[in-house]
Amino acid sequence: MKILLVSANREHSPYPVFPIGLSYLAGSLDAAGHELSVLDLCFEQEPETALAERLASFSPALAVVSLRNIDNVTWPGCRSYLAGVRDVVSICRGSARVVVGGSGFSLMPREIMAYLDADFGVVGEGEEVLPLLVESIGQGTCPSGLPGVLVRGVDGYLPPQLVERIASPGRSLFDVTRYQRQGGMANVQTKRGCPFACVYCTYPLLEGRRMRLRPISAIIDEIRALVEGFGVSYVYFVDDIFNYPSDFAEQLCRAMAAEQLAINWSAFINPAFMPPGLLDVMMAAGCDAVEYGTESGSPLMLRNLGKAFTVADVRDASRLCRERQVDFAHYILFGGPGETRETILESFSLMDELEPTAVIAMTGIRIFPGTPLHRTALDEGVIDSSTDLLEPTFYISPAVRNEMAGLVTSEAIKRKNWVVPGLEVNISDAMLEALRMFPVKGPLWKLMKHLVRSRVKPM
Repeated sequence: MKILLVSANREHSPYPVFPIGLSYLAGSLDAAGHELSVLDLCFEQEPETALAERLASFSPALAVVSLRNIDNVTWPGCRSYLAGVRDVVSICRGSARVVVGGSGFSLMPREIMAYLDADFGVVGEGEEVLPLLVESIGQGTCPSGLPGVLVRGVDGYLPPQLVERIASPGRSLFDVTRYQRQGGMANVQTKRGCPFACVYCTYPLLEGRRMRLRPISAIIDEIRALVEGFGVSYVYFVDDIFNYPSDFAEQLCRAMAAEQLAINWSAFINPAFMPPGLLDVMMAAGCDAVEYGTESGSPLMLRNLGKAFTVADVRDASRLCRERQVDFAHYILFGGPGETRETILESFSLMDELEPTAVIAMTGIRIFPGTPLHRTALDEGVIDSSTDLLEPTFYISPAVRNEMAGLVTSEAIKRKNWVVPGLEVNISDAMLEALRMFPVKGPLWKLMKHLVRSRVKPM
């Protein structure tokens, strides 16, 4: 079957992100013998025109639209992407039947399916079930019995099944080099699943709580193919947590070092699982920056957010980076359950003590169905059963709801290494464009130490 794969993501802030989810689908559909074409709307100046032209030239029987995110999860500067995706689906349905999937779709599949008016939807990991759905469509049978598949006009769907053998993504139809050039890195996934219990997190909903590790040899082969086939020199590991299980992370890093792959890389790290020996092995494998999902400098807030580490863990992990001169960033979430003026100031105080390369702070926490935070928001009356969560909806602790934006702004602008995207503190589109002019690969926050204070626009 002729299938058009459409990546609907057009977000460039802070940098364009390669559609790795869609590339996994490309790999499985190619293996099943289908004729594929890819349209990545991230770099299209006129996406609707580009889509119409590709539909006319390729004449697919099926269009698969991947929805990475439904909005930018940023308060108060919220941007929803759904209207644009609905336009994409509408154009496709004039020429082909449409399947919608992706992590964004899987968060609220029934609601998004109805909003987009697609023909089919795939919830969760699609590499195994999508070829079966395509086969069913080709045979003219109803695919509603397939796990995780929604069918237009059919109520309900069976629970999705997790993929046990995670293959390598198929990148040959994608412009990997452009993402390397404009985004500064390529992305690689080493595992799926998250056993932790952060109150706001959707990873356990999307990937399950049981961790499924890819063979280390397959990961090495994928990285080598990126280096040799696409000229990639920097990789970001997109795992929810790279360093858990720690023994797997160490084995992977030792294998990377043994292969002498010509790359540098960074990853998201849990402070509780960073022994000195692991960081040393990571550095030997090319790691030059780490990102800590710290979320708060307050012991109370770490407990309230369901974090599996302590302030002492955060201190120890930061000290390791400083001693080894590895760039590191802390991510902070302000406004969670129990947040007060005092706990906000605790976070600023701890970051002052730790002196990271950068602090990236978000204000308010996006509420998604099925998370513990969703239940808290219902119990506290922040939302009710009729609240439309397709619209960006945020939890902000009642104790700081009226002063959080002003307090965070006033404190963050005193510190040149703080970035608060939602409040436009030390960040703007012009600043991002300027940062991309530097010939440095990897996360843009690494450059914070080289910059003077940027123009600040408090909200």
